[in-house]
Amino acid sequence: MPLDKPSPNPWQTISTTEIYDNPWITVRENKVINPSGGDGIYGVVHFKNLAIGIIPVDKDQHTWLVGQYRYSLEEYSWEIPMGGSLHADGPLKGAKRELQEETGLTATNWQQLMKIHPSNSVTDEVGYVFLATNLTQGEMQHEETEDLIIKRVPLDHAIEMAMTDEITDCISAAALLRLGLGMQKGEIII
Repeated sequence: MPLDKPSPNPWQTISTTEIYDNPWITVRENKVINPSGGDGIYGVVHFKNLAIGIIPVDKDQHTWLVGQYRYSLEEYSWEIPMGGSLHADGPLKGAKRELQEETGLTATNWQQLMKIHPSNSVTDEVGYVFLATNLTQGEMQHEETEDLIIKRVPLDHAIEMAMTDEITDCISAAALLRLGLGMQKGEIII
């Protein structure tokens, strides 16, 4: 049962100042009147691309995970294949490109699993996750900023990794848990 939508935006933006800009993000500081009527500031990180995640699943119920060191966390991270997509390209085109670049896989069957806002308290990032099936292996085309390890694992093991904090990336964890629950409820059949 859907929840009722609350009242319109209680925040009022007085002014916006761009603090930082690069090819991927813009950081801005907004002077605001908060919901209680007080003056304040609100920092927002604007993402210039969509976040895209893909869970490829083969006929043997295996998936692929991507391992890489995440600079901002100073930690190694296991994740589903993911990347960015220009808004103009749309999420599916970006998903197809990212899957091929990171794993070498192409798929003929695609299903959108979810839309997600990874960190909505400080960013406007929008993500989409797809299930990719009927896979064919090809060549990977990693970007120069990527030092990736690709691992094929049973899908149920990847879901368990999300349950036990071995996978902590929010898009990966949410997507794997969404897929697992959807399969358990019979809503998603692979």
